[in-house]
Amino acid sequence: MGEIDKTGWVVGTVLARQGQRLHDKPFVQFEDRAPCTFGAMDASATRIANALAELGVRPGDRVLAMLPNSVEFLQAWFGVSRLGAVFVPINTAYKGAFLQHVINNAGGRLILIDREYVPLLHAIEADVPHLDTAIVVETEGDTADLPSFPRLRTLSFAALLQAPATPVQVTVTYRDIGAIMYTSGTTGPSKGVLMPHAHLYLFGHNKIEVIRLTADDVYYCCMPLFHANALFMQVYSSLIVGCTVVLARSFSASRWLDDIRRSQATVTNTLGVMTEFIYRQPPRPEDGDHRLRVIVAVPVAPEWGEAFQKRFNTKLLEGYGMTEVNIPLYMPYDERLRPRSCGKLLQRWFEMQIVDPETDEALPPRTVGEMVVRPKEPWCFMAGYHAMPDKTVEAWRNFWFHTGDAGMYDEEGYFYFVDRIRDAIRRRGENISSFEVEQVLNAHEAVVESAVVAVKSEIAGGEDEVKACLVLKAGAGVDMAALLDYCQERMPYFAVPRYIEIVDELPKTPTGKIQKHRLREAGVTPTTWDRDAAGYQVRRR
Repeated sequence: MGEIDKTGWVVGTVLARQGQRLHDKPFVQFEDRAPCTFGAMDASATRIANALAELGVRPGDRVLAMLPNSVEFLQAWFGVSRLGAVFVPINTAYKGAFLQHVINNAGGRLILIDREYVPLLHAIEADVPHLDTAIVVETEGDTADLPSFPRLRTLSFAALLQAPATPVQVTVTYRDIGAIMYTSGTTGPSKGVLMPHAHLYLFGHNKIEVIRLTADDVYYCCMPLFHANALFMQVYSSLIVGCTVVLARSFSASRWLDDIRRSQATVTNTLGVMTEFIYRQPPRPEDGDHRLRVIVAVPVAPEWGEAFQKRFNTKLLEGYGMTEVNIPLYMPYDERLRPRSCGKLLQRWFEMQIVDPETDEALPPRTVGEMVVRPKEPWCFMAGYHAMPDKTVEAWRNFWFHTGDAGMYDEEGYFYFVDRIRDAIRRRGENISSFEVEQVLNAHEAVVESAVVAVKSEIAGGEDEVKACLVLKAGAGVDMAALLDYCQERMPYFAVPRYIEIVDELPKTPTGKIQKHRLREAGVTPTTWDRDAAGYQVRRR
């Protein structure tokens, strides 16, 4: 195995190289705006880096960003990266304690925030003492007056773009932390994944090799940029190879095909139920009339996988990965769909085993166990969880990173994701911390305690619905719609429970631990309240 020169595996370095080489080529096309070229993106990164330096940001400092999909999001990422600071994107659905935890755990003093989300920050300002500056981004057009806070100073993102474009004299290496992305825990709050620059680059590097991405491709990206899939697998791979990204503000199943056709896209990604939602759209004569050659889709259900490929005249390609571990598994490009398989191991970069969850001993083929993985190349994996050393140690046991996912492999080396081992919930492509949802529910005036579990969705893609089991105070009652109104004000829309069940007590072990496996096994019962059946609508904001 030859030694890899990772010297250039740095976000700012890659952008500078492509900005010079492909100066006038469109890099990002966002909605109906004029395209942003590679050269223009490179110049804006330098201006933002210089402006942040003037504000006292130094290499290694964390800079938070709560922004929707937009050119401004990417300008912020590249500017922070060029300065050698650490980019911390925040899920734009976060609010209340969810948002407060991320800001406080990251410890940054500066946040770039879209005007739309300013009220969410205003509501928790007193509880985020490290934060002192909010840079307001206007993705929906310029507004004359900056919002004000009792304590935080506010600045305009547009002013940052007027800073000088003089070269930034900072050395950044592939070993330095380039980003912190927060992924929901199960027995605690969200964890910040420390991601070295080489780790970020490898997401894109392997994507290029697996799907044979070239500078002539057009990448359609409709997933949120605050997740690794969109930012590193899609945008960063496009930057590395020099192809154009067509960026959508959000995913829409009804609009997806029109966007693919209009953008002349050749590649895209889908996650969770997105692929099936597209498939469930009414058939149209033009379903197969486009340039799209491959969709990296996770997961692909046997019930509709082959039919999707035939109807839309394109290829579905599966993989498996996590923010922490990169993407160690991909299905080989030239192979047919293999029901429920997430591919083969990229052996140049990773090792993977299926182990007994209790003993960590390796298991033979076709035996279900926990999927554990480790890197072969230094700095191409997470460096730990930010300010959570206990969680880092918990995940790394016996020299392997434990994914918490159950899987198996066959004699030909294909791996299969089976289920989640940990108390994890995944809905609409988002990981949900049952702990954080329970904290909100337990603070309700009528609730003594709660347990939040996953209930399998009726959708074939294998995602979950959220069920909350509640024990109420003696003599208390609760209006279900009012309870969900309460939840909506305090948690992301995707975490609001669909199912609620009032119980006399929660099943517990002799030591008092809630036996969530029994609640999961019970699933939806005749006494479970279903918000969908009741006609309750959850707001997206």
